[in-house]
Amino acid sequence: MDPRKVHDLKEFVNLCKSNPAILHRPQLKFFTEWLLSLGASIQPPPPEESFKESPTDERNEERVPSPTPQPVSEESDLDMDNEGVIAPDDEPPQEMGNDELEVTEEMMDKANEKKVEAIDALGDGDFQKAIDLLTEAIKMNPQIAILYAKRASVYVKLQKPNAAIRDCDKAIAINPDSAPPYKWRGKAHRLLGHWEESAHDLAMACKLDYDEEASEMLKEVQPRAQKIAEHRRKYERKQKERLVNERKEHLKKAKEENERAQREEEARRQAGAGAGAEFPGFPGGFPGGFAGMPGVGDILSDPEVLAAMQDPEVMAAFQDVAQNPANISKYNTNPKVMNLISKLSSKFGGSA
Repeated sequence: MDPRKVHDLKEFVNLCKSNPAILHRPQLKFFTEWLLSLGASIQPPPPEESFKESPTDERNEERVPSPTPQPVSEESDLDMDNEGVIAPDDEPPQEMGNDELEVTEEMMDKANEKKVEAIDALGDGDFQKAIDLLTEAIKMNPQIAILYAKRASVYVKLQKPNAAIRDCDKAIAINPDSAPPYKWRGKAHRLLGHWEESAHDLAMACKLDYDEEASEMLKEVQPRAQKIAEHRRKYERKQKERLVNERKEHLKKAKEENERAQREEEARRQAGAGAGAEFPGFPGGFPGGFAGMPGVGDILSDPEVLAAMQDPEVMAAFQDVAQNPANISKYNTNPKVMNLISKLSSKFGGSA
């Protein structure tokens, strides 16, 4: 799910918590009915609460300041000033023009007349009438970017930023070099608290055609956009450092494991050499001179062999045989000596 939509949803929930009366607005009826179907209880609206749509500044009085947002990540706190941010409008998309429509000169003239009437309606403060007239104009001449931009400006005044963004997207698709769509889309993003998007659009509007109003809003939005960008860089930097540290730790453990294996191998080699030194009478330390032969380390790890080497009687027999191998016949009846010799002989092919 789009993280921005999740953020907007959280803002809307926080807005409802701070002012439950919002749930009684007509446009949220579907949401209220769904909550009630789940068994939720909703506070009744206060007697003085009014939910009538108003195209004038009365809409501004209904706006409830958004609560201070929570930190956006565990990596770094981001304390943003969200004054003026509103909950997104949830109305269905507005009517758009048919791009495949064949427009006649008569339709162009009528569309222009509707545009002039819409401007007059705006002057009278009748925003909804202006929307309706601009919609008619768009349906008659759907490839004129300024018509979408003008309707977007009215949606911004009505605090319907999502509708305004849709109109601006369409206008920019038609004419990406037109400044007004960027200006009004930047204002719409500002209403939603989309600081980086707002700063980008307002800067583009001023680049294409300097506008003092857009420039003033850019000065307000830019510091917040920069703060978010710095926060992101800080988060990414910490993520990178974490990955580097994890890689270093992995290499350290691998090195330690390799060194441990080398120490164990060295200990096995030293055990073989040491055991051979205990039998100086034998060539190479053992009968038949096989102390340095492959497999000595394995036979010396045999518990029975190690135990026999600690037996003075067995050691004395080894010394005797070392002096004269023919003396081995004297120990044919000694199971301890013969058992050890048998093990060594079987290991090394009877070389003893």
